[in-house]
Amino acid sequence: MRVSRTPQPTAAASSEWVNGAVWVEEIAAPEGSSRFRVDSVRFAPGARTAWHRHPLGQVLHVTEGTGLVQCRGEGVHTIRAGDSVRVAPGEWHWHGASPTSFMTHLAIQEVAEDGTEAERGAHVTEAEYSTGPLTH
Repeated sequence: MRVSRTPQPTAAASSEWVNGAVWVEEIAAPEGSSRFRVDSVRFAPGARTAWHRHPLGQVLHVTEGTGLVQCRGEGVHTIRAGDSVRVAPGEWHWHGASPTSFMTHLAIQEVAEDGTEAERGAHVTEAEYSTGPLTH
C-alpha cells in the first residue's frame, strides 16, 4: 500500500474541453497495472464540458451543488449532491453546473489499454444547454 499526502495542484480545464470556468484536481491517476483515473471537477455556474465519450464509460458522483447531464438522444437531467450517474462505454454525453449553482463531482473512469481516456466532440451550444432539465 502507498499513502499519498502530497496534494496535486488544481488546474483550469482546457477551453478545448469546456465552456466556462472549470477546475480539475487529480485524485488518482493510472499507475503500474492500474488503469483507473479519479478527478474532482468543479464547475462555475453555467460551465460545462464539450460533448465527449469514454471508451470504457464513466461514473460521475456529485459532491456539491447542482448540475446538469445529458446523453445524446436523451433529455437534460438535473443532478445534485449525493447523485451518481453511470455513462455507458462509448456514449456521447456532457455534464456541468446549472446556470445558478457551482457543482463539483468526482469523475471516475478506467483508461483503455491503449491509453485512451476520452474522445472530444463539439462544444455544447447555448441552445442545447438551455433546453432545461427533463427531471428534477
